Amino acid sequence: MCGIAGWADYGRDMLLQARAVRAMTDTMVRRGPDAGDVWLGEHAALGHRRLAVIDIEGGAQPMRVTDDEGRLLAVITYSGEVYNFTELRHRLSLLGHRFTTRSDTEVVLRAYLEWGEASVTRLNGMFAYAVWDARTEELLLVRDRLGIKPLYYAPGPDRLLFGSEPKAILAAGPFTPELDAEGVAELFAVPAAPTPGHAVYRGLHEVRPGHTVRFSRRGLATRRYWELASGDHPEAPERTAEHVRELLTDIVRRQLVSDVPLGLLLSGGLDSSMLTALATAERPGPHEEKIATFSVDFPAGEEPETLGDWNRAEDAPYVTEMVARLGTAHTSVVVPGAALLAHRETALAARDRPGWGEPDVSLHLLFRGVRAHATVALSGEVADEVFGGYPYFHRPPGEPLDAFPWLAGKPSPATLLRPDVAARVRPAEYGRERLRDALAEVPRLPGEQGADRRAREVSYLALTRWLPALLDRKDRMSMAAGLEVRVPFADHRLVEYLWNVPWAVKNAGGTPKALLRRAAAGLLPDPVLHRPKSGYPASSSPAYRRALRERAQELTRRDSPVFELVDRAAVREHLERGTVVPGPRAAPHPTGGLDYLLALDTWLTEYRVRLV
Repeated sequence: MCGIAGWADYGRDMLLQARAVRAMTDTMVRRGPDAGDVWLGEHAALGHRRLAVIDIEGGAQPMRVTDDEGRLLAVITYSGEVYNFTELRHRLSLLGHRFTTRSDTEVVLRAYLEWGEASVTRLNGMFAYAVWDARTEELLLVRDRLGIKPLYYAPGPDRLLFGSEPKAILAAGPFTPELDAEGVAELFAVPAAPTPGHAVYRGLHEVRPGHTVRFSRRGLATRRYWELASGDHPEAPERTAEHVRELLTDIVRRQLVSDVPLGLLLSGGLDSSMLTALATAERPGPHEEKIATFSVDFPAGEEPETLGDWNRAEDAPYVTEMVARLGTAHTSVVVPGAALLAHRETALAARDRPGWGEPDVSLHLLFRGVRAHATVALSGEVADEVFGGYPYFHRPPGEPLDAFPWLAGKPSPATLLRPDVAARVRPAEYGRERLRDALAEVPRLPGEQGADRRAREVSYLALTRWLPALLDRKDRMSMAAGLEVRVPFADHRLVEYLWNVPWAVKNAGGTPKALLRRAAAGLLPDPVLHRPKSGYPASSSPAYRRALRERAQELTRRDSPVFELVDRAAVREHLERGTVVPGPRAAPHPTGGLDYLLALDTWLTEYRVRLV
């Protein structure tokens, strides 16, 4: 996993822009602590920061390919992992390509030379990369199917800036951080349902999952190379569970490949426990090193919050049971409230925009703890999106779908906007428009009605609006610790297969994720196999809450850019009454809104964001 950046410009000599491109690249040292370099051409410059995972000695980037006469063909800067690179390498070798490294980067580059832009459809993995084609003087940006790895770009007159994170583009010089009405609406109306391609800052875009962006002298061209296709599911329930087990076994086997220490995140829930069981089965020999596993915990007096359907029970007893059963080498990473306070701005700096507060910081500190032992970790995230595990999947299909399901009935941070700002931004209308847009995209199955129709709609919303927010959080918090986190449940083969499995099979007997439980039978102890969904734990640290409240009170007493957007009186009223300030998260949390307000103020100030 790495950080990439670059600049293509037909109006200037990029050979003279080494300092600017190095500045862009240097913003991502945390993403790639092992090495960094830039490549300069007449009309393009590419930068790379490397976290070495495969072919430690030979995978340096940016990577170039020349023809037999030494003429440059193409240059790539690449972030991610391609899990079928061995098979692709073999096929390309048969087609006459000669490889000089063992890295997947070279496979991706040579695949481009062989099959062009369509080569991305042959890749199985998580990736974001840019290829400068010296033959055509065109730049191609590519992002994986689910959007596991981020990729931003900012077009301008005859130029395009890009980077793994906004900070790379902000460091270039030509791009100014500005926030317009749409950006405000993204932050306040749909903070947990980001609009695909929107990146909050005016003029900044995200390459959409499953898309490519080509920049040439003719301008920009965006192409969708992957989408879900609806159809009938011919397999019986028993065979469906077997197929899921087979797919996951292959996925885990592929994702265990690494030249550096690797472990698994183990919460004691169904998803992470199944992955851990499959991983230990791949290393069954008595002389094999034990699989490393990791979980988050909190000190006495700061035990995890119980947040209704989102967090039901502590993880520790289930983790203990799984570790005893599988014999893993387990580490519990303890996150105290004092550490949460000390690292709040680290989380903001990783996101380059206000995030989810305490859960972001806590996750980052977990990843820092993991990084002390491993460079790569596998996570159970995405299982709830593809198997329908969240509470909002299980509402009656006759209920109106008039809001993003995970936000329905929850107070919105948009209620904090100043009346004049709200009148300009129209947050409620913006949210309804974004929901209509999303529902219009759903690939329908003719004749599908009732629970199956509703499950398809909610699944699509979860995969295209909720999941990007979750994956973005995972990427930023892990890469800020120099840790690569892989997500087996996001393998596109599994997602495509499950997309057409009937709801009665996924949810057999009214049991959430019944299909996954059936596929995991025999792998897990019964208490874990039948454990209800419980989300990432939230700290109950009294010191953290007290500090946030004091900082928010102090904020209301001074001039601050946040009050150009937020109604100061509304915030004061919440603080005086002791009521919960609405925050951006789907899960309720007492500090969510305070965290968000404070982060918003810091972001506007430190990033010098101009309101337009």
